[in-house]
Amino acid sequence: MQFFVAGTDTNVGKTQVGAALLGLMVEAGLAPFAFKPYESGVANLSAPDDALRLQRAAGGLQPVGSISLFRFKKPLAPGIAARLERRPSHWRATLSAHRAFGARPGVIEGAGGLFVPLDEKHDVIDLISALKVPVLLVARAGLGTLNHTLLSLEALKTRRIEVAAIVLNSTSVADRADVSVAHNAAELRRRTNAPIYGPTRFIEHEADRDAWLRRTLKPLLSGHRSG
Repeated sequence: MQFFVAGTDTNVGKTQVGAALLGLMVEAGLAPFAFKPYESGVANLSAPDDALRLQRAAGGLQPVGSISLFRFKKPLAPGIAARLERRPSHWRATLSAHRAFGARPGVIEGAGGLFVPLDEKHDVIDLISALKVPVLLVARAGLGTLNHTLLSLEALKTRRIEVAAIVLNSTSVADRADVSVAHNAAELRRRTNAPIYGPTRFIEHEADRDAWLRRTLKPLLSGHRSG
């Protein structure tokens, strides 16, 4: 049981969702791996924030170097940051690192949206295709999510990539005043067969937000374990 946590855009809460899913796997005794091979906007290259958060969620024992392969300081798409910083990534190394996890359960996290460049030849969607892992698509809960989500689903369908579920995630207190939040899930259910979780509720305290996300995602994990 592996999931690729992809986003419809940047800052939609992929790491939040990935960490919650890893926490559920740990609770179920599954000893999962975390894998976020590309991370940009890293202030301290020896301590990548997202990878460290995933490491903690996965139980804290996995070496961060096996989670985070390529790190960049500039807050840009990894492929662009790599070019500007002259720190090239290596596609084959990414695929090899994933193969080393074998069939263990785990969570792979992408960078930004599906067509964010990872290097000169590959986007996030190319990595999903190569790894052959079902996608957990994280989308904004509020206004604009219908267009971004449906475009992302169309791209995944074209590549024949399985969509395990869609998570409508609230990432800002502003979502509480966004009237579209109350309607987006129903509209997406009308237009797609993918299971939809959420909208989640925005909670400022990280531990409380993680607990809410775990409760939201628990049926997803149960369904894949039984299936």
